[in-house]
Amino acid sequence: MQDFPHHYSAHASAGVDADVTLTSAGIPAIPTASPAEFGGPGDRWSPETLLVAAVADCFVLTFRAVARASKLPWTALRCGVTGTLDRVDRVTQFTAFDLRAELCVPPGTDDQLARRSMDKAERACLVANSMKAPVHLHMQVVNDCVKSAA
Repeated sequence: MQDFPHHYSAHASAGVDADVTLTSAGIPAIPTASPAEFGGPGDRWSPETLLVAAVADCFVLTFRAVARASKLPWTALRCGVTGTLDRVDRVTQFTAFDLRAELCVPPGTDDQLARRSMDKAERACLVANSMKAPVHLHMQVVNDCVKSAA
């Protein structure tokens, strides 16, 4: 890992009525638009869905590191996040993120270690730590899941 601080760069460009195109060096461009809730087409990534996806992605990537350090055996992790957007004091903002994680572990795995590892991943997720809206983790540990379902 590189020393801190890290710097990340992205760019957005659009015409008057066109999609916004997000770019960053070395990765594919992403077309975005307003979500259906704000009058957009609803068939493209939006800033709102990208933010919610970032919480899910960060949790999974952080969990991988925590599980590796904890020597926790696991076979799959399914993670869904719902972000709640609301008006607070006349400002539109995300007020909560509900993260639902289902961790698949081999039979005989220490259930408490698995739960502690998910808790630690939630607390260490840098995306969630960078936002003011709370993240609520709802977890389930399942023995002997089907590996291909992840």
